[in-house]
Amino acid sequence: MSFDSQSWLARARALIGDAHVLSSDRGDDLSAYTRDWRNKFEGPALAVLRPANTEEVQAIVRLAAATGVAIVPQGGNTGLCGASVPGSTGPRAVVLQLGRLNRILDIDVENNTATVEAGCVLQTLQQQAAAVGRLFPLSLGAEGSCQIGGNIATNAGGVQVLRYGNTRDLVLGLEVVLPDGERLDLLRGLRKDNTGYDLKQLFIGAEGTLGIITAATVKLFAAPDARVVAFAGVASVAQAVQLLGAMRQRLGERFTAFELISGEAIALVRHYFPDTPAPLQGDWPWYVLMEAADGGDDAVLREAMQTALMACMEDGQLEDVALAGNVAQGQALWMLRENITHAQQMDGSNIKHDVSLPISRIPAFVAAMLPQLAQAFPGARPIVYGHLGDGNLHFNVSAPAAIEPGSWQLQTDAVNQVIHDAVAALHGSISAEHGIGQLKRHELPLYKSAIELDVMRRVKQALDPVGLMNPGKVL
Repeated sequence: MSFDSQSWLARARALIGDAHVLSSDRGDDLSAYTRDWRNKFEGPALAVLRPANTEEVQAIVRLAAATGVAIVPQGGNTGLCGASVPGSTGPRAVVLQLGRLNRILDIDVENNTATVEAGCVLQTLQQQAAAVGRLFPLSLGAEGSCQIGGNIATNAGGVQVLRYGNTRDLVLGLEVVLPDGERLDLLRGLRKDNTGYDLKQLFIGAEGTLGIITAATVKLFAAPDARVVAFAGVASVAQAVQLLGAMRQRLGERFTAFELISGEAIALVRHYFPDTPAPLQGDWPWYVLMEAADGGDDAVLREAMQTALMACMEDGQLEDVALAGNVAQGQALWMLRENITHAQQMDGSNIKHDVSLPISRIPAFVAAMLPQLAQAFPGARPIVYGHLGDGNLHFNVSAPAAIEPGSWQLQTDAVNQVIHDAVAALHGSISAEHGIGQLKRHELPLYKSAIELDVMRRVKQALDPVGLMNPGKVL
C-alpha cells in the first residue's frame, strides 16, 4: 500500500491542530527546523509537528509507528553535531518540535527540585529558580534558546561541571514517550531510589534515539550570595594543572569553574573585539579563568580567593593574576571566554573538536599535539580552550591563512584522525559534551570497542526495533 502524505498530514492535524503542523506543500518554510544552526546538516522533512503536551506527543508517535514514519525530536536546535535535524538520507521523517511543552510544572524549595517540560528554555528555568533563592547550575553559551529536553538528550556540559557535574548528574527523574507511544513515567524527585535498573540513564545522552523526553525533574541548589572571578597567566598547561589542584585544595567546594584558554585564543578575541581590555600586564602562552562561589559574604570569599591565589603565586603555580573587583568586572572576564566562539566564526573556517582526557594527561596531549599538527598541516592554527577542571578541551583548528574555507573543511577527517587517535591512545573520549549525532557517527566504531557498540545496538533494538527514533544518529 502506497504512502499518502496528504492523508498522513490530515491525520496529524486532527491530532494536534491545523496550525501546529507545518508543511512545505502549504508554503511553510521549514528550514529553521530542518537545518542546524551551523549550516552543516540539512535533511528533508514531511512536516514539522508542534505538540502542546505529552498526550499529543503520544498520539503523534503512535501515528508514526503505525505508518512507518520516522521522528526527529527537536528542542532549541542549538546542538553542534546535527542530532536535532533530519539526515539527508533514510526513512521518511517528521520533526517533532517540543517548544510548546514549555511549562515549569513545580519548584519544590524544600526538596531542592524543579519539574519542567522538555521545551522549557534553560534560561527560563535558571531565572525561575533564582526567584525563589535556588540555583539550577547548568550554564552554557546557548542557554537563552536551548531547551531542557535537548540538554538532557545530549547530556550537556557547560562551565559549572567542576562543582555540579554534567546534565546527567542534575537529573533525578524523566517522563519519556517510547517508540510505540507508551508513556514511561520516571518523574521522581528522589536522591535515593535503589529499585532495580535506573532506566532514566538510558535516555540521558541518547540524542532522541531511544524515546522522546517530555519532562524532567532536576536538582536545584542554594543560590550563592557571593561570586568571585579571577584571570591568571600561566607558562604552560602543566602549570595550569598544578594551579587547578592547588586552588581546589585551598577553596574546596567553593571552587566552581576553571577554564583553560590559549594565548592564541585570547589574541583572536582581541583582534575581532578590539575594545576588549587586557586583564594582565603581559602576554602569556596560556591563561586560566577561575570562579568561586558560596553562600557567605562577598568580601570574605574575595579575601579567601586572593589568599589562595597569592599562595599559588608564591609556590610557582601561576605567573600573573587579576581578581575582579565587582560583578561587572567578573562578567567582562567571562566575555573573554565566551567571545572565542564568535571570534572563530568571524575569522573563518575551523575544524572543531570536543575531547576529554584524564586531567593528568592533558599536558602531554597538548605538548605532543601542537607540533604534530604543525608538521601534518603547515600553517594550521590551533585555538585551544575548554573546561580544564573536568578534562574537556575544545581543540579547534583554524584554517591556514592561504587556504580557502571550503578546502580546509575537506581536511576534516584527516585532522580528526590525528587528534582523535591521540585522544584514544591516552584513554580519552572524542566527545566530551557535544554528543555524536550525524557529525561523529562514522567515527564512533573507530574509538568504541565492538562489545560496547554491540550492547548499544541491543538496547536500541529492544526499545526501537523498527528504527524510527531519530534514525541516522549515534548508531
